[in-house]
Amino acid sequence: MLLLGIDLGTSFIKVSIVDSATGSKVASAQYPETEAEIISVQKGWAEQDPERWWTYTKKAILKANAEELYNPKDIQAIGIAYQMHGLVLVDRALQPLRNAIIWCDSRAVEIGNTAFETLQHAGFLQSHLNSPGNFTASKLAWVKENEPEIYSRIYKFMLPGDFISMRLTQEINSNPSSISEGILWDFEQDSLSDRLLDHYGIDRELVPDIQPVFSVYGKVAPEVAQELGLSSEAVVSYKAGDQPNNALSLGVLDVGEVAATAGTSGVIYAVADHLLYDRESRVNSFAHVGHSDGQTNIGVLLCINGTGIQNSWIRKLTGAERSYAEINAEAAQIAVGSEGILVLPFGNGAERMLNNKTIHGHVENLDFVRHSAAHIWRAVQEGIACSFRYGLDIIRENDIHPTVIKAGHANMFLSPLFQQAFADVNQVAVELYEQDGSVGAALGAGIGAGIFRDKREAVAGLKRKGTIEPQQSTRYEELYSSWLQALNQKLNQSNI
Repeated sequence: MLLLGIDLGTSFIKVSIVDSATGSKVASAQYPETEAEIISVQKGWAEQDPERWWTYTKKAILKANAEELYNPKDIQAIGIAYQMHGLVLVDRALQPLRNAIIWCDSRAVEIGNTAFETLQHAGFLQSHLNSPGNFTASKLAWVKENEPEIYSRIYKFMLPGDFISMRLTQEINSNPSSISEGILWDFEQDSLSDRLLDHYGIDRELVPDIQPVFSVYGKVAPEVAQELGLSSEAVVSYKAGDQPNNALSLGVLDVGEVAATAGTSGVIYAVADHLLYDRESRVNSFAHVGHSDGQTNIGVLLCINGTGIQNSWIRKLTGAERSYAEINAEAAQIAVGSEGILVLPFGNGAERMLNNKTIHGHVENLDFVRHSAAHIWRAVQEGIACSFRYGLDIIRENDIHPTVIKAGHANMFLSPLFQQAFADVNQVAVELYEQDGSVGAALGAGIGAGIFRDKREAVAGLKRKGTIEPQQSTRYEELYSSWLQALNQKLNQSNI
């Protein structure tokens, strides 16, 4: 019995086919081969074409099928993981009305801040666990205010994963975990937030139907099944944002367990069993995949917009002819601290952990005589590790104190230099696993379709690749102190 997992990322779509009997990956593919475009027609904007997501998804599935390692008609359940907090709008013909406004778009920050100032006196943070910020609901409010003609034609709004599910099944639906990403879930009422809908004047009819995370969202439409070689009896049975899904794929299910990712963005994701929120909304709490009636399961998410995108940007600028492995090897020859270079990797929009400030990316203390490209490459990875430390300290303020962080052996965690810098600057062990979001989505599909008894059975085959223990605490503590001083200078300048 086979399961298909789809991981809708910012840079590409990855799919994996998993054998439910063993939990092992049978085949995988991704599309496109180069990073997908982010459209930014104005400063602070970030959009992508949702129909291109669907085209990429189909091409990735067909590419995996072409390996001829399995029969596509044996796929019984499909799971979808996706880039969080995006906004997709469709009309009654199920056609997109505009580009998707994606997670790193900052245009709705002030709309969300103004809403929070109005709503907080009535305990909005306690009930919704977040400020409306620049999340999905605020992005929809921006469309209502600035693009009224488009708003008037909306049939439903969706999260990115809901759109791919719609294209597969021709049905529109969502779940509490996804809806909570948009700050549209009232945790005290355990229901859709009428309070925020009313404040923004958003019609409840625009909200997708809501059902449990692990459930059947629909069968694959016959014409889609024919195009992709799938069975029309196959079902979509799981949808989750990339970070809750990553936690599931790493077996981060219980209270106090913590996962990390360092792809385009960087995330620390912890699980709590009570309604937990940061008073400044620097970290955000959403319904985890296990949250349901009678079970409080909250995912506490710290996001850094500029991690892998910073690493990719510097490679394109200074080492495009080299592979990441070559860059990592050369950077590893430089001593800790990069001979004084400090990198602030905040050049990808407003940062929630910096109170939604946009301070941009910075490379500090360059010396044209002493420093080479390798110094900058190391400083980038150290700067990203320091940004994780800044975020982890906020999580610690909220009474979550991990001794181990689990991560997939992927993206920046492929770099031995980054692995050790992360462990050292955070002074926490890192467990690495050969796992990724598309495999996690496939396993989630198995849970939703009833193929696995529970989440523990689904991840029983998870295998640890290795553990990185923290070392060199003094040298990295000195580096972090210097890095933090540079960050505070930029934050103070942004207040002037």
